Amino acid sequence: MKALLFANTDWYLYNFRLSLAKALQEQGFDVVLLSPPGKYGPMMVDSGFTWIQFPLSRRGMNPFYEILTILRLVKIYQSIKPDIVHHFTIKCILYGSAAAKIIRIKKIINAVTGLGYLFMENNIKTALLRQIVNPFYRLALVNTWVIFQNPDDQEKFIKNKLVDKVHSRIIRGSGVDVSEFHCHMEPPEPLVVLLASRMLWSKGIADFVEAARFIRDGGVQARFVLVGDSYPDNPDSIPGQQLLDWQQAGAVEWWGWHDDMAEIMQKCHIFCLPSSYREGVPRALIEAAATCRPIVTTDVTGCREIVKDGLNGFLVPPKNPQALADRILDLIQNPQLRSKMGKIGRELVIREYSDQQVISETLQLYPQNSL
Repeated sequence: MKALLFANTDWYLYNFRLSLAKALQEQGFDVVLLSPPGKYGPMMVDSGFTWIQFPLSRRGMNPFYEILTILRLVKIYQSIKPDIVHHFTIKCILYGSAAAKIIRIKKIINAVTGLGYLFMENNIKTALLRQIVNPFYRLALVNTWVIFQNPDDQEKFIKNKLVDKVHSRIIRGSGVDVSEFHCHMEPPEPLVVLLASRMLWSKGIADFVEAARFIRDGGVQARFVLVGDSYPDNPDSIPGQQLLDWQQAGAVEWWGWHDDMAEIMQKCHIFCLPSSYREGVPRALIEAAATCRPIVTTDVTGCREIVKDGLNGFLVPPKNPQALADRILDLIQNPQLRSKMGKIGRELVIREYSDQQVISETLQLYPQNSL
């Protein structure tokens, strides 16, 4: 039996779904991975998988080009002849489901990994886009299994009649390997407060920088570190020059992109993600909790799934750098609280967010007669 996994970046497939692909292989599936080209594609091949390059414009709006994209996808699906297709992210869900239904693939799984700006922003443009996209969502999702990462997203889709509850499931994130992200003693001082994310304005990067200034102005010595890259083709991206300016001004350190997040997490004392973005369940929060790091994040969809306020971290209002600074300062000044919260966070990850738990729940949607 053949399974095809389709995502909008090779980075996503390799870092978030390779463990699922391996589990499917162990179940007897012939697994094909499909994504746009990138440096992680050959790494998936080295891991023993068939990987097919599929150029995909993540933000394209030209109707002619988008129709051609679906037709190209139909040809690939016809060539591969998968028994089951599993799509990740919005565009792959829409186009992949259309292609699968055209050639009558019966088993379709769609994973909604976050709703993004289309459902987050409330302006005339996004309201109009929602009216255009919602009918396509209904067509794409009907007669498929739909996976959500949090109940807020599931409820929004049900309320908008995009999916029915019977054919939807909540599976919390993509899971992390708790043996790779293990509990680790704090490094020596000075304390490091880490924000690891794509360098987007909606991730609260500017609020983090402002909070760092508040804390430093109070005479507290700590390092504030950004890890992640800038994305020039994304209109929400923070320009690289702005990140360098913040660093040169002494506000934060920008370490850029790093692949080994397990090692990076061990270098911090506190993890922070002040996002105003409608998240699925941020992988970085799960990784930080698995490493026994206390977290300060915002009380928004997705973030509140992994952080229980006052137990394994703090929730603050979005776009409120003063509240962010106050809670970070609470943790800077209380090592016992950091240790207590870190241990509770790891217990939560082991119980609900490990890759074994996520994969087990996901495999329940796959046919069981593959061997």
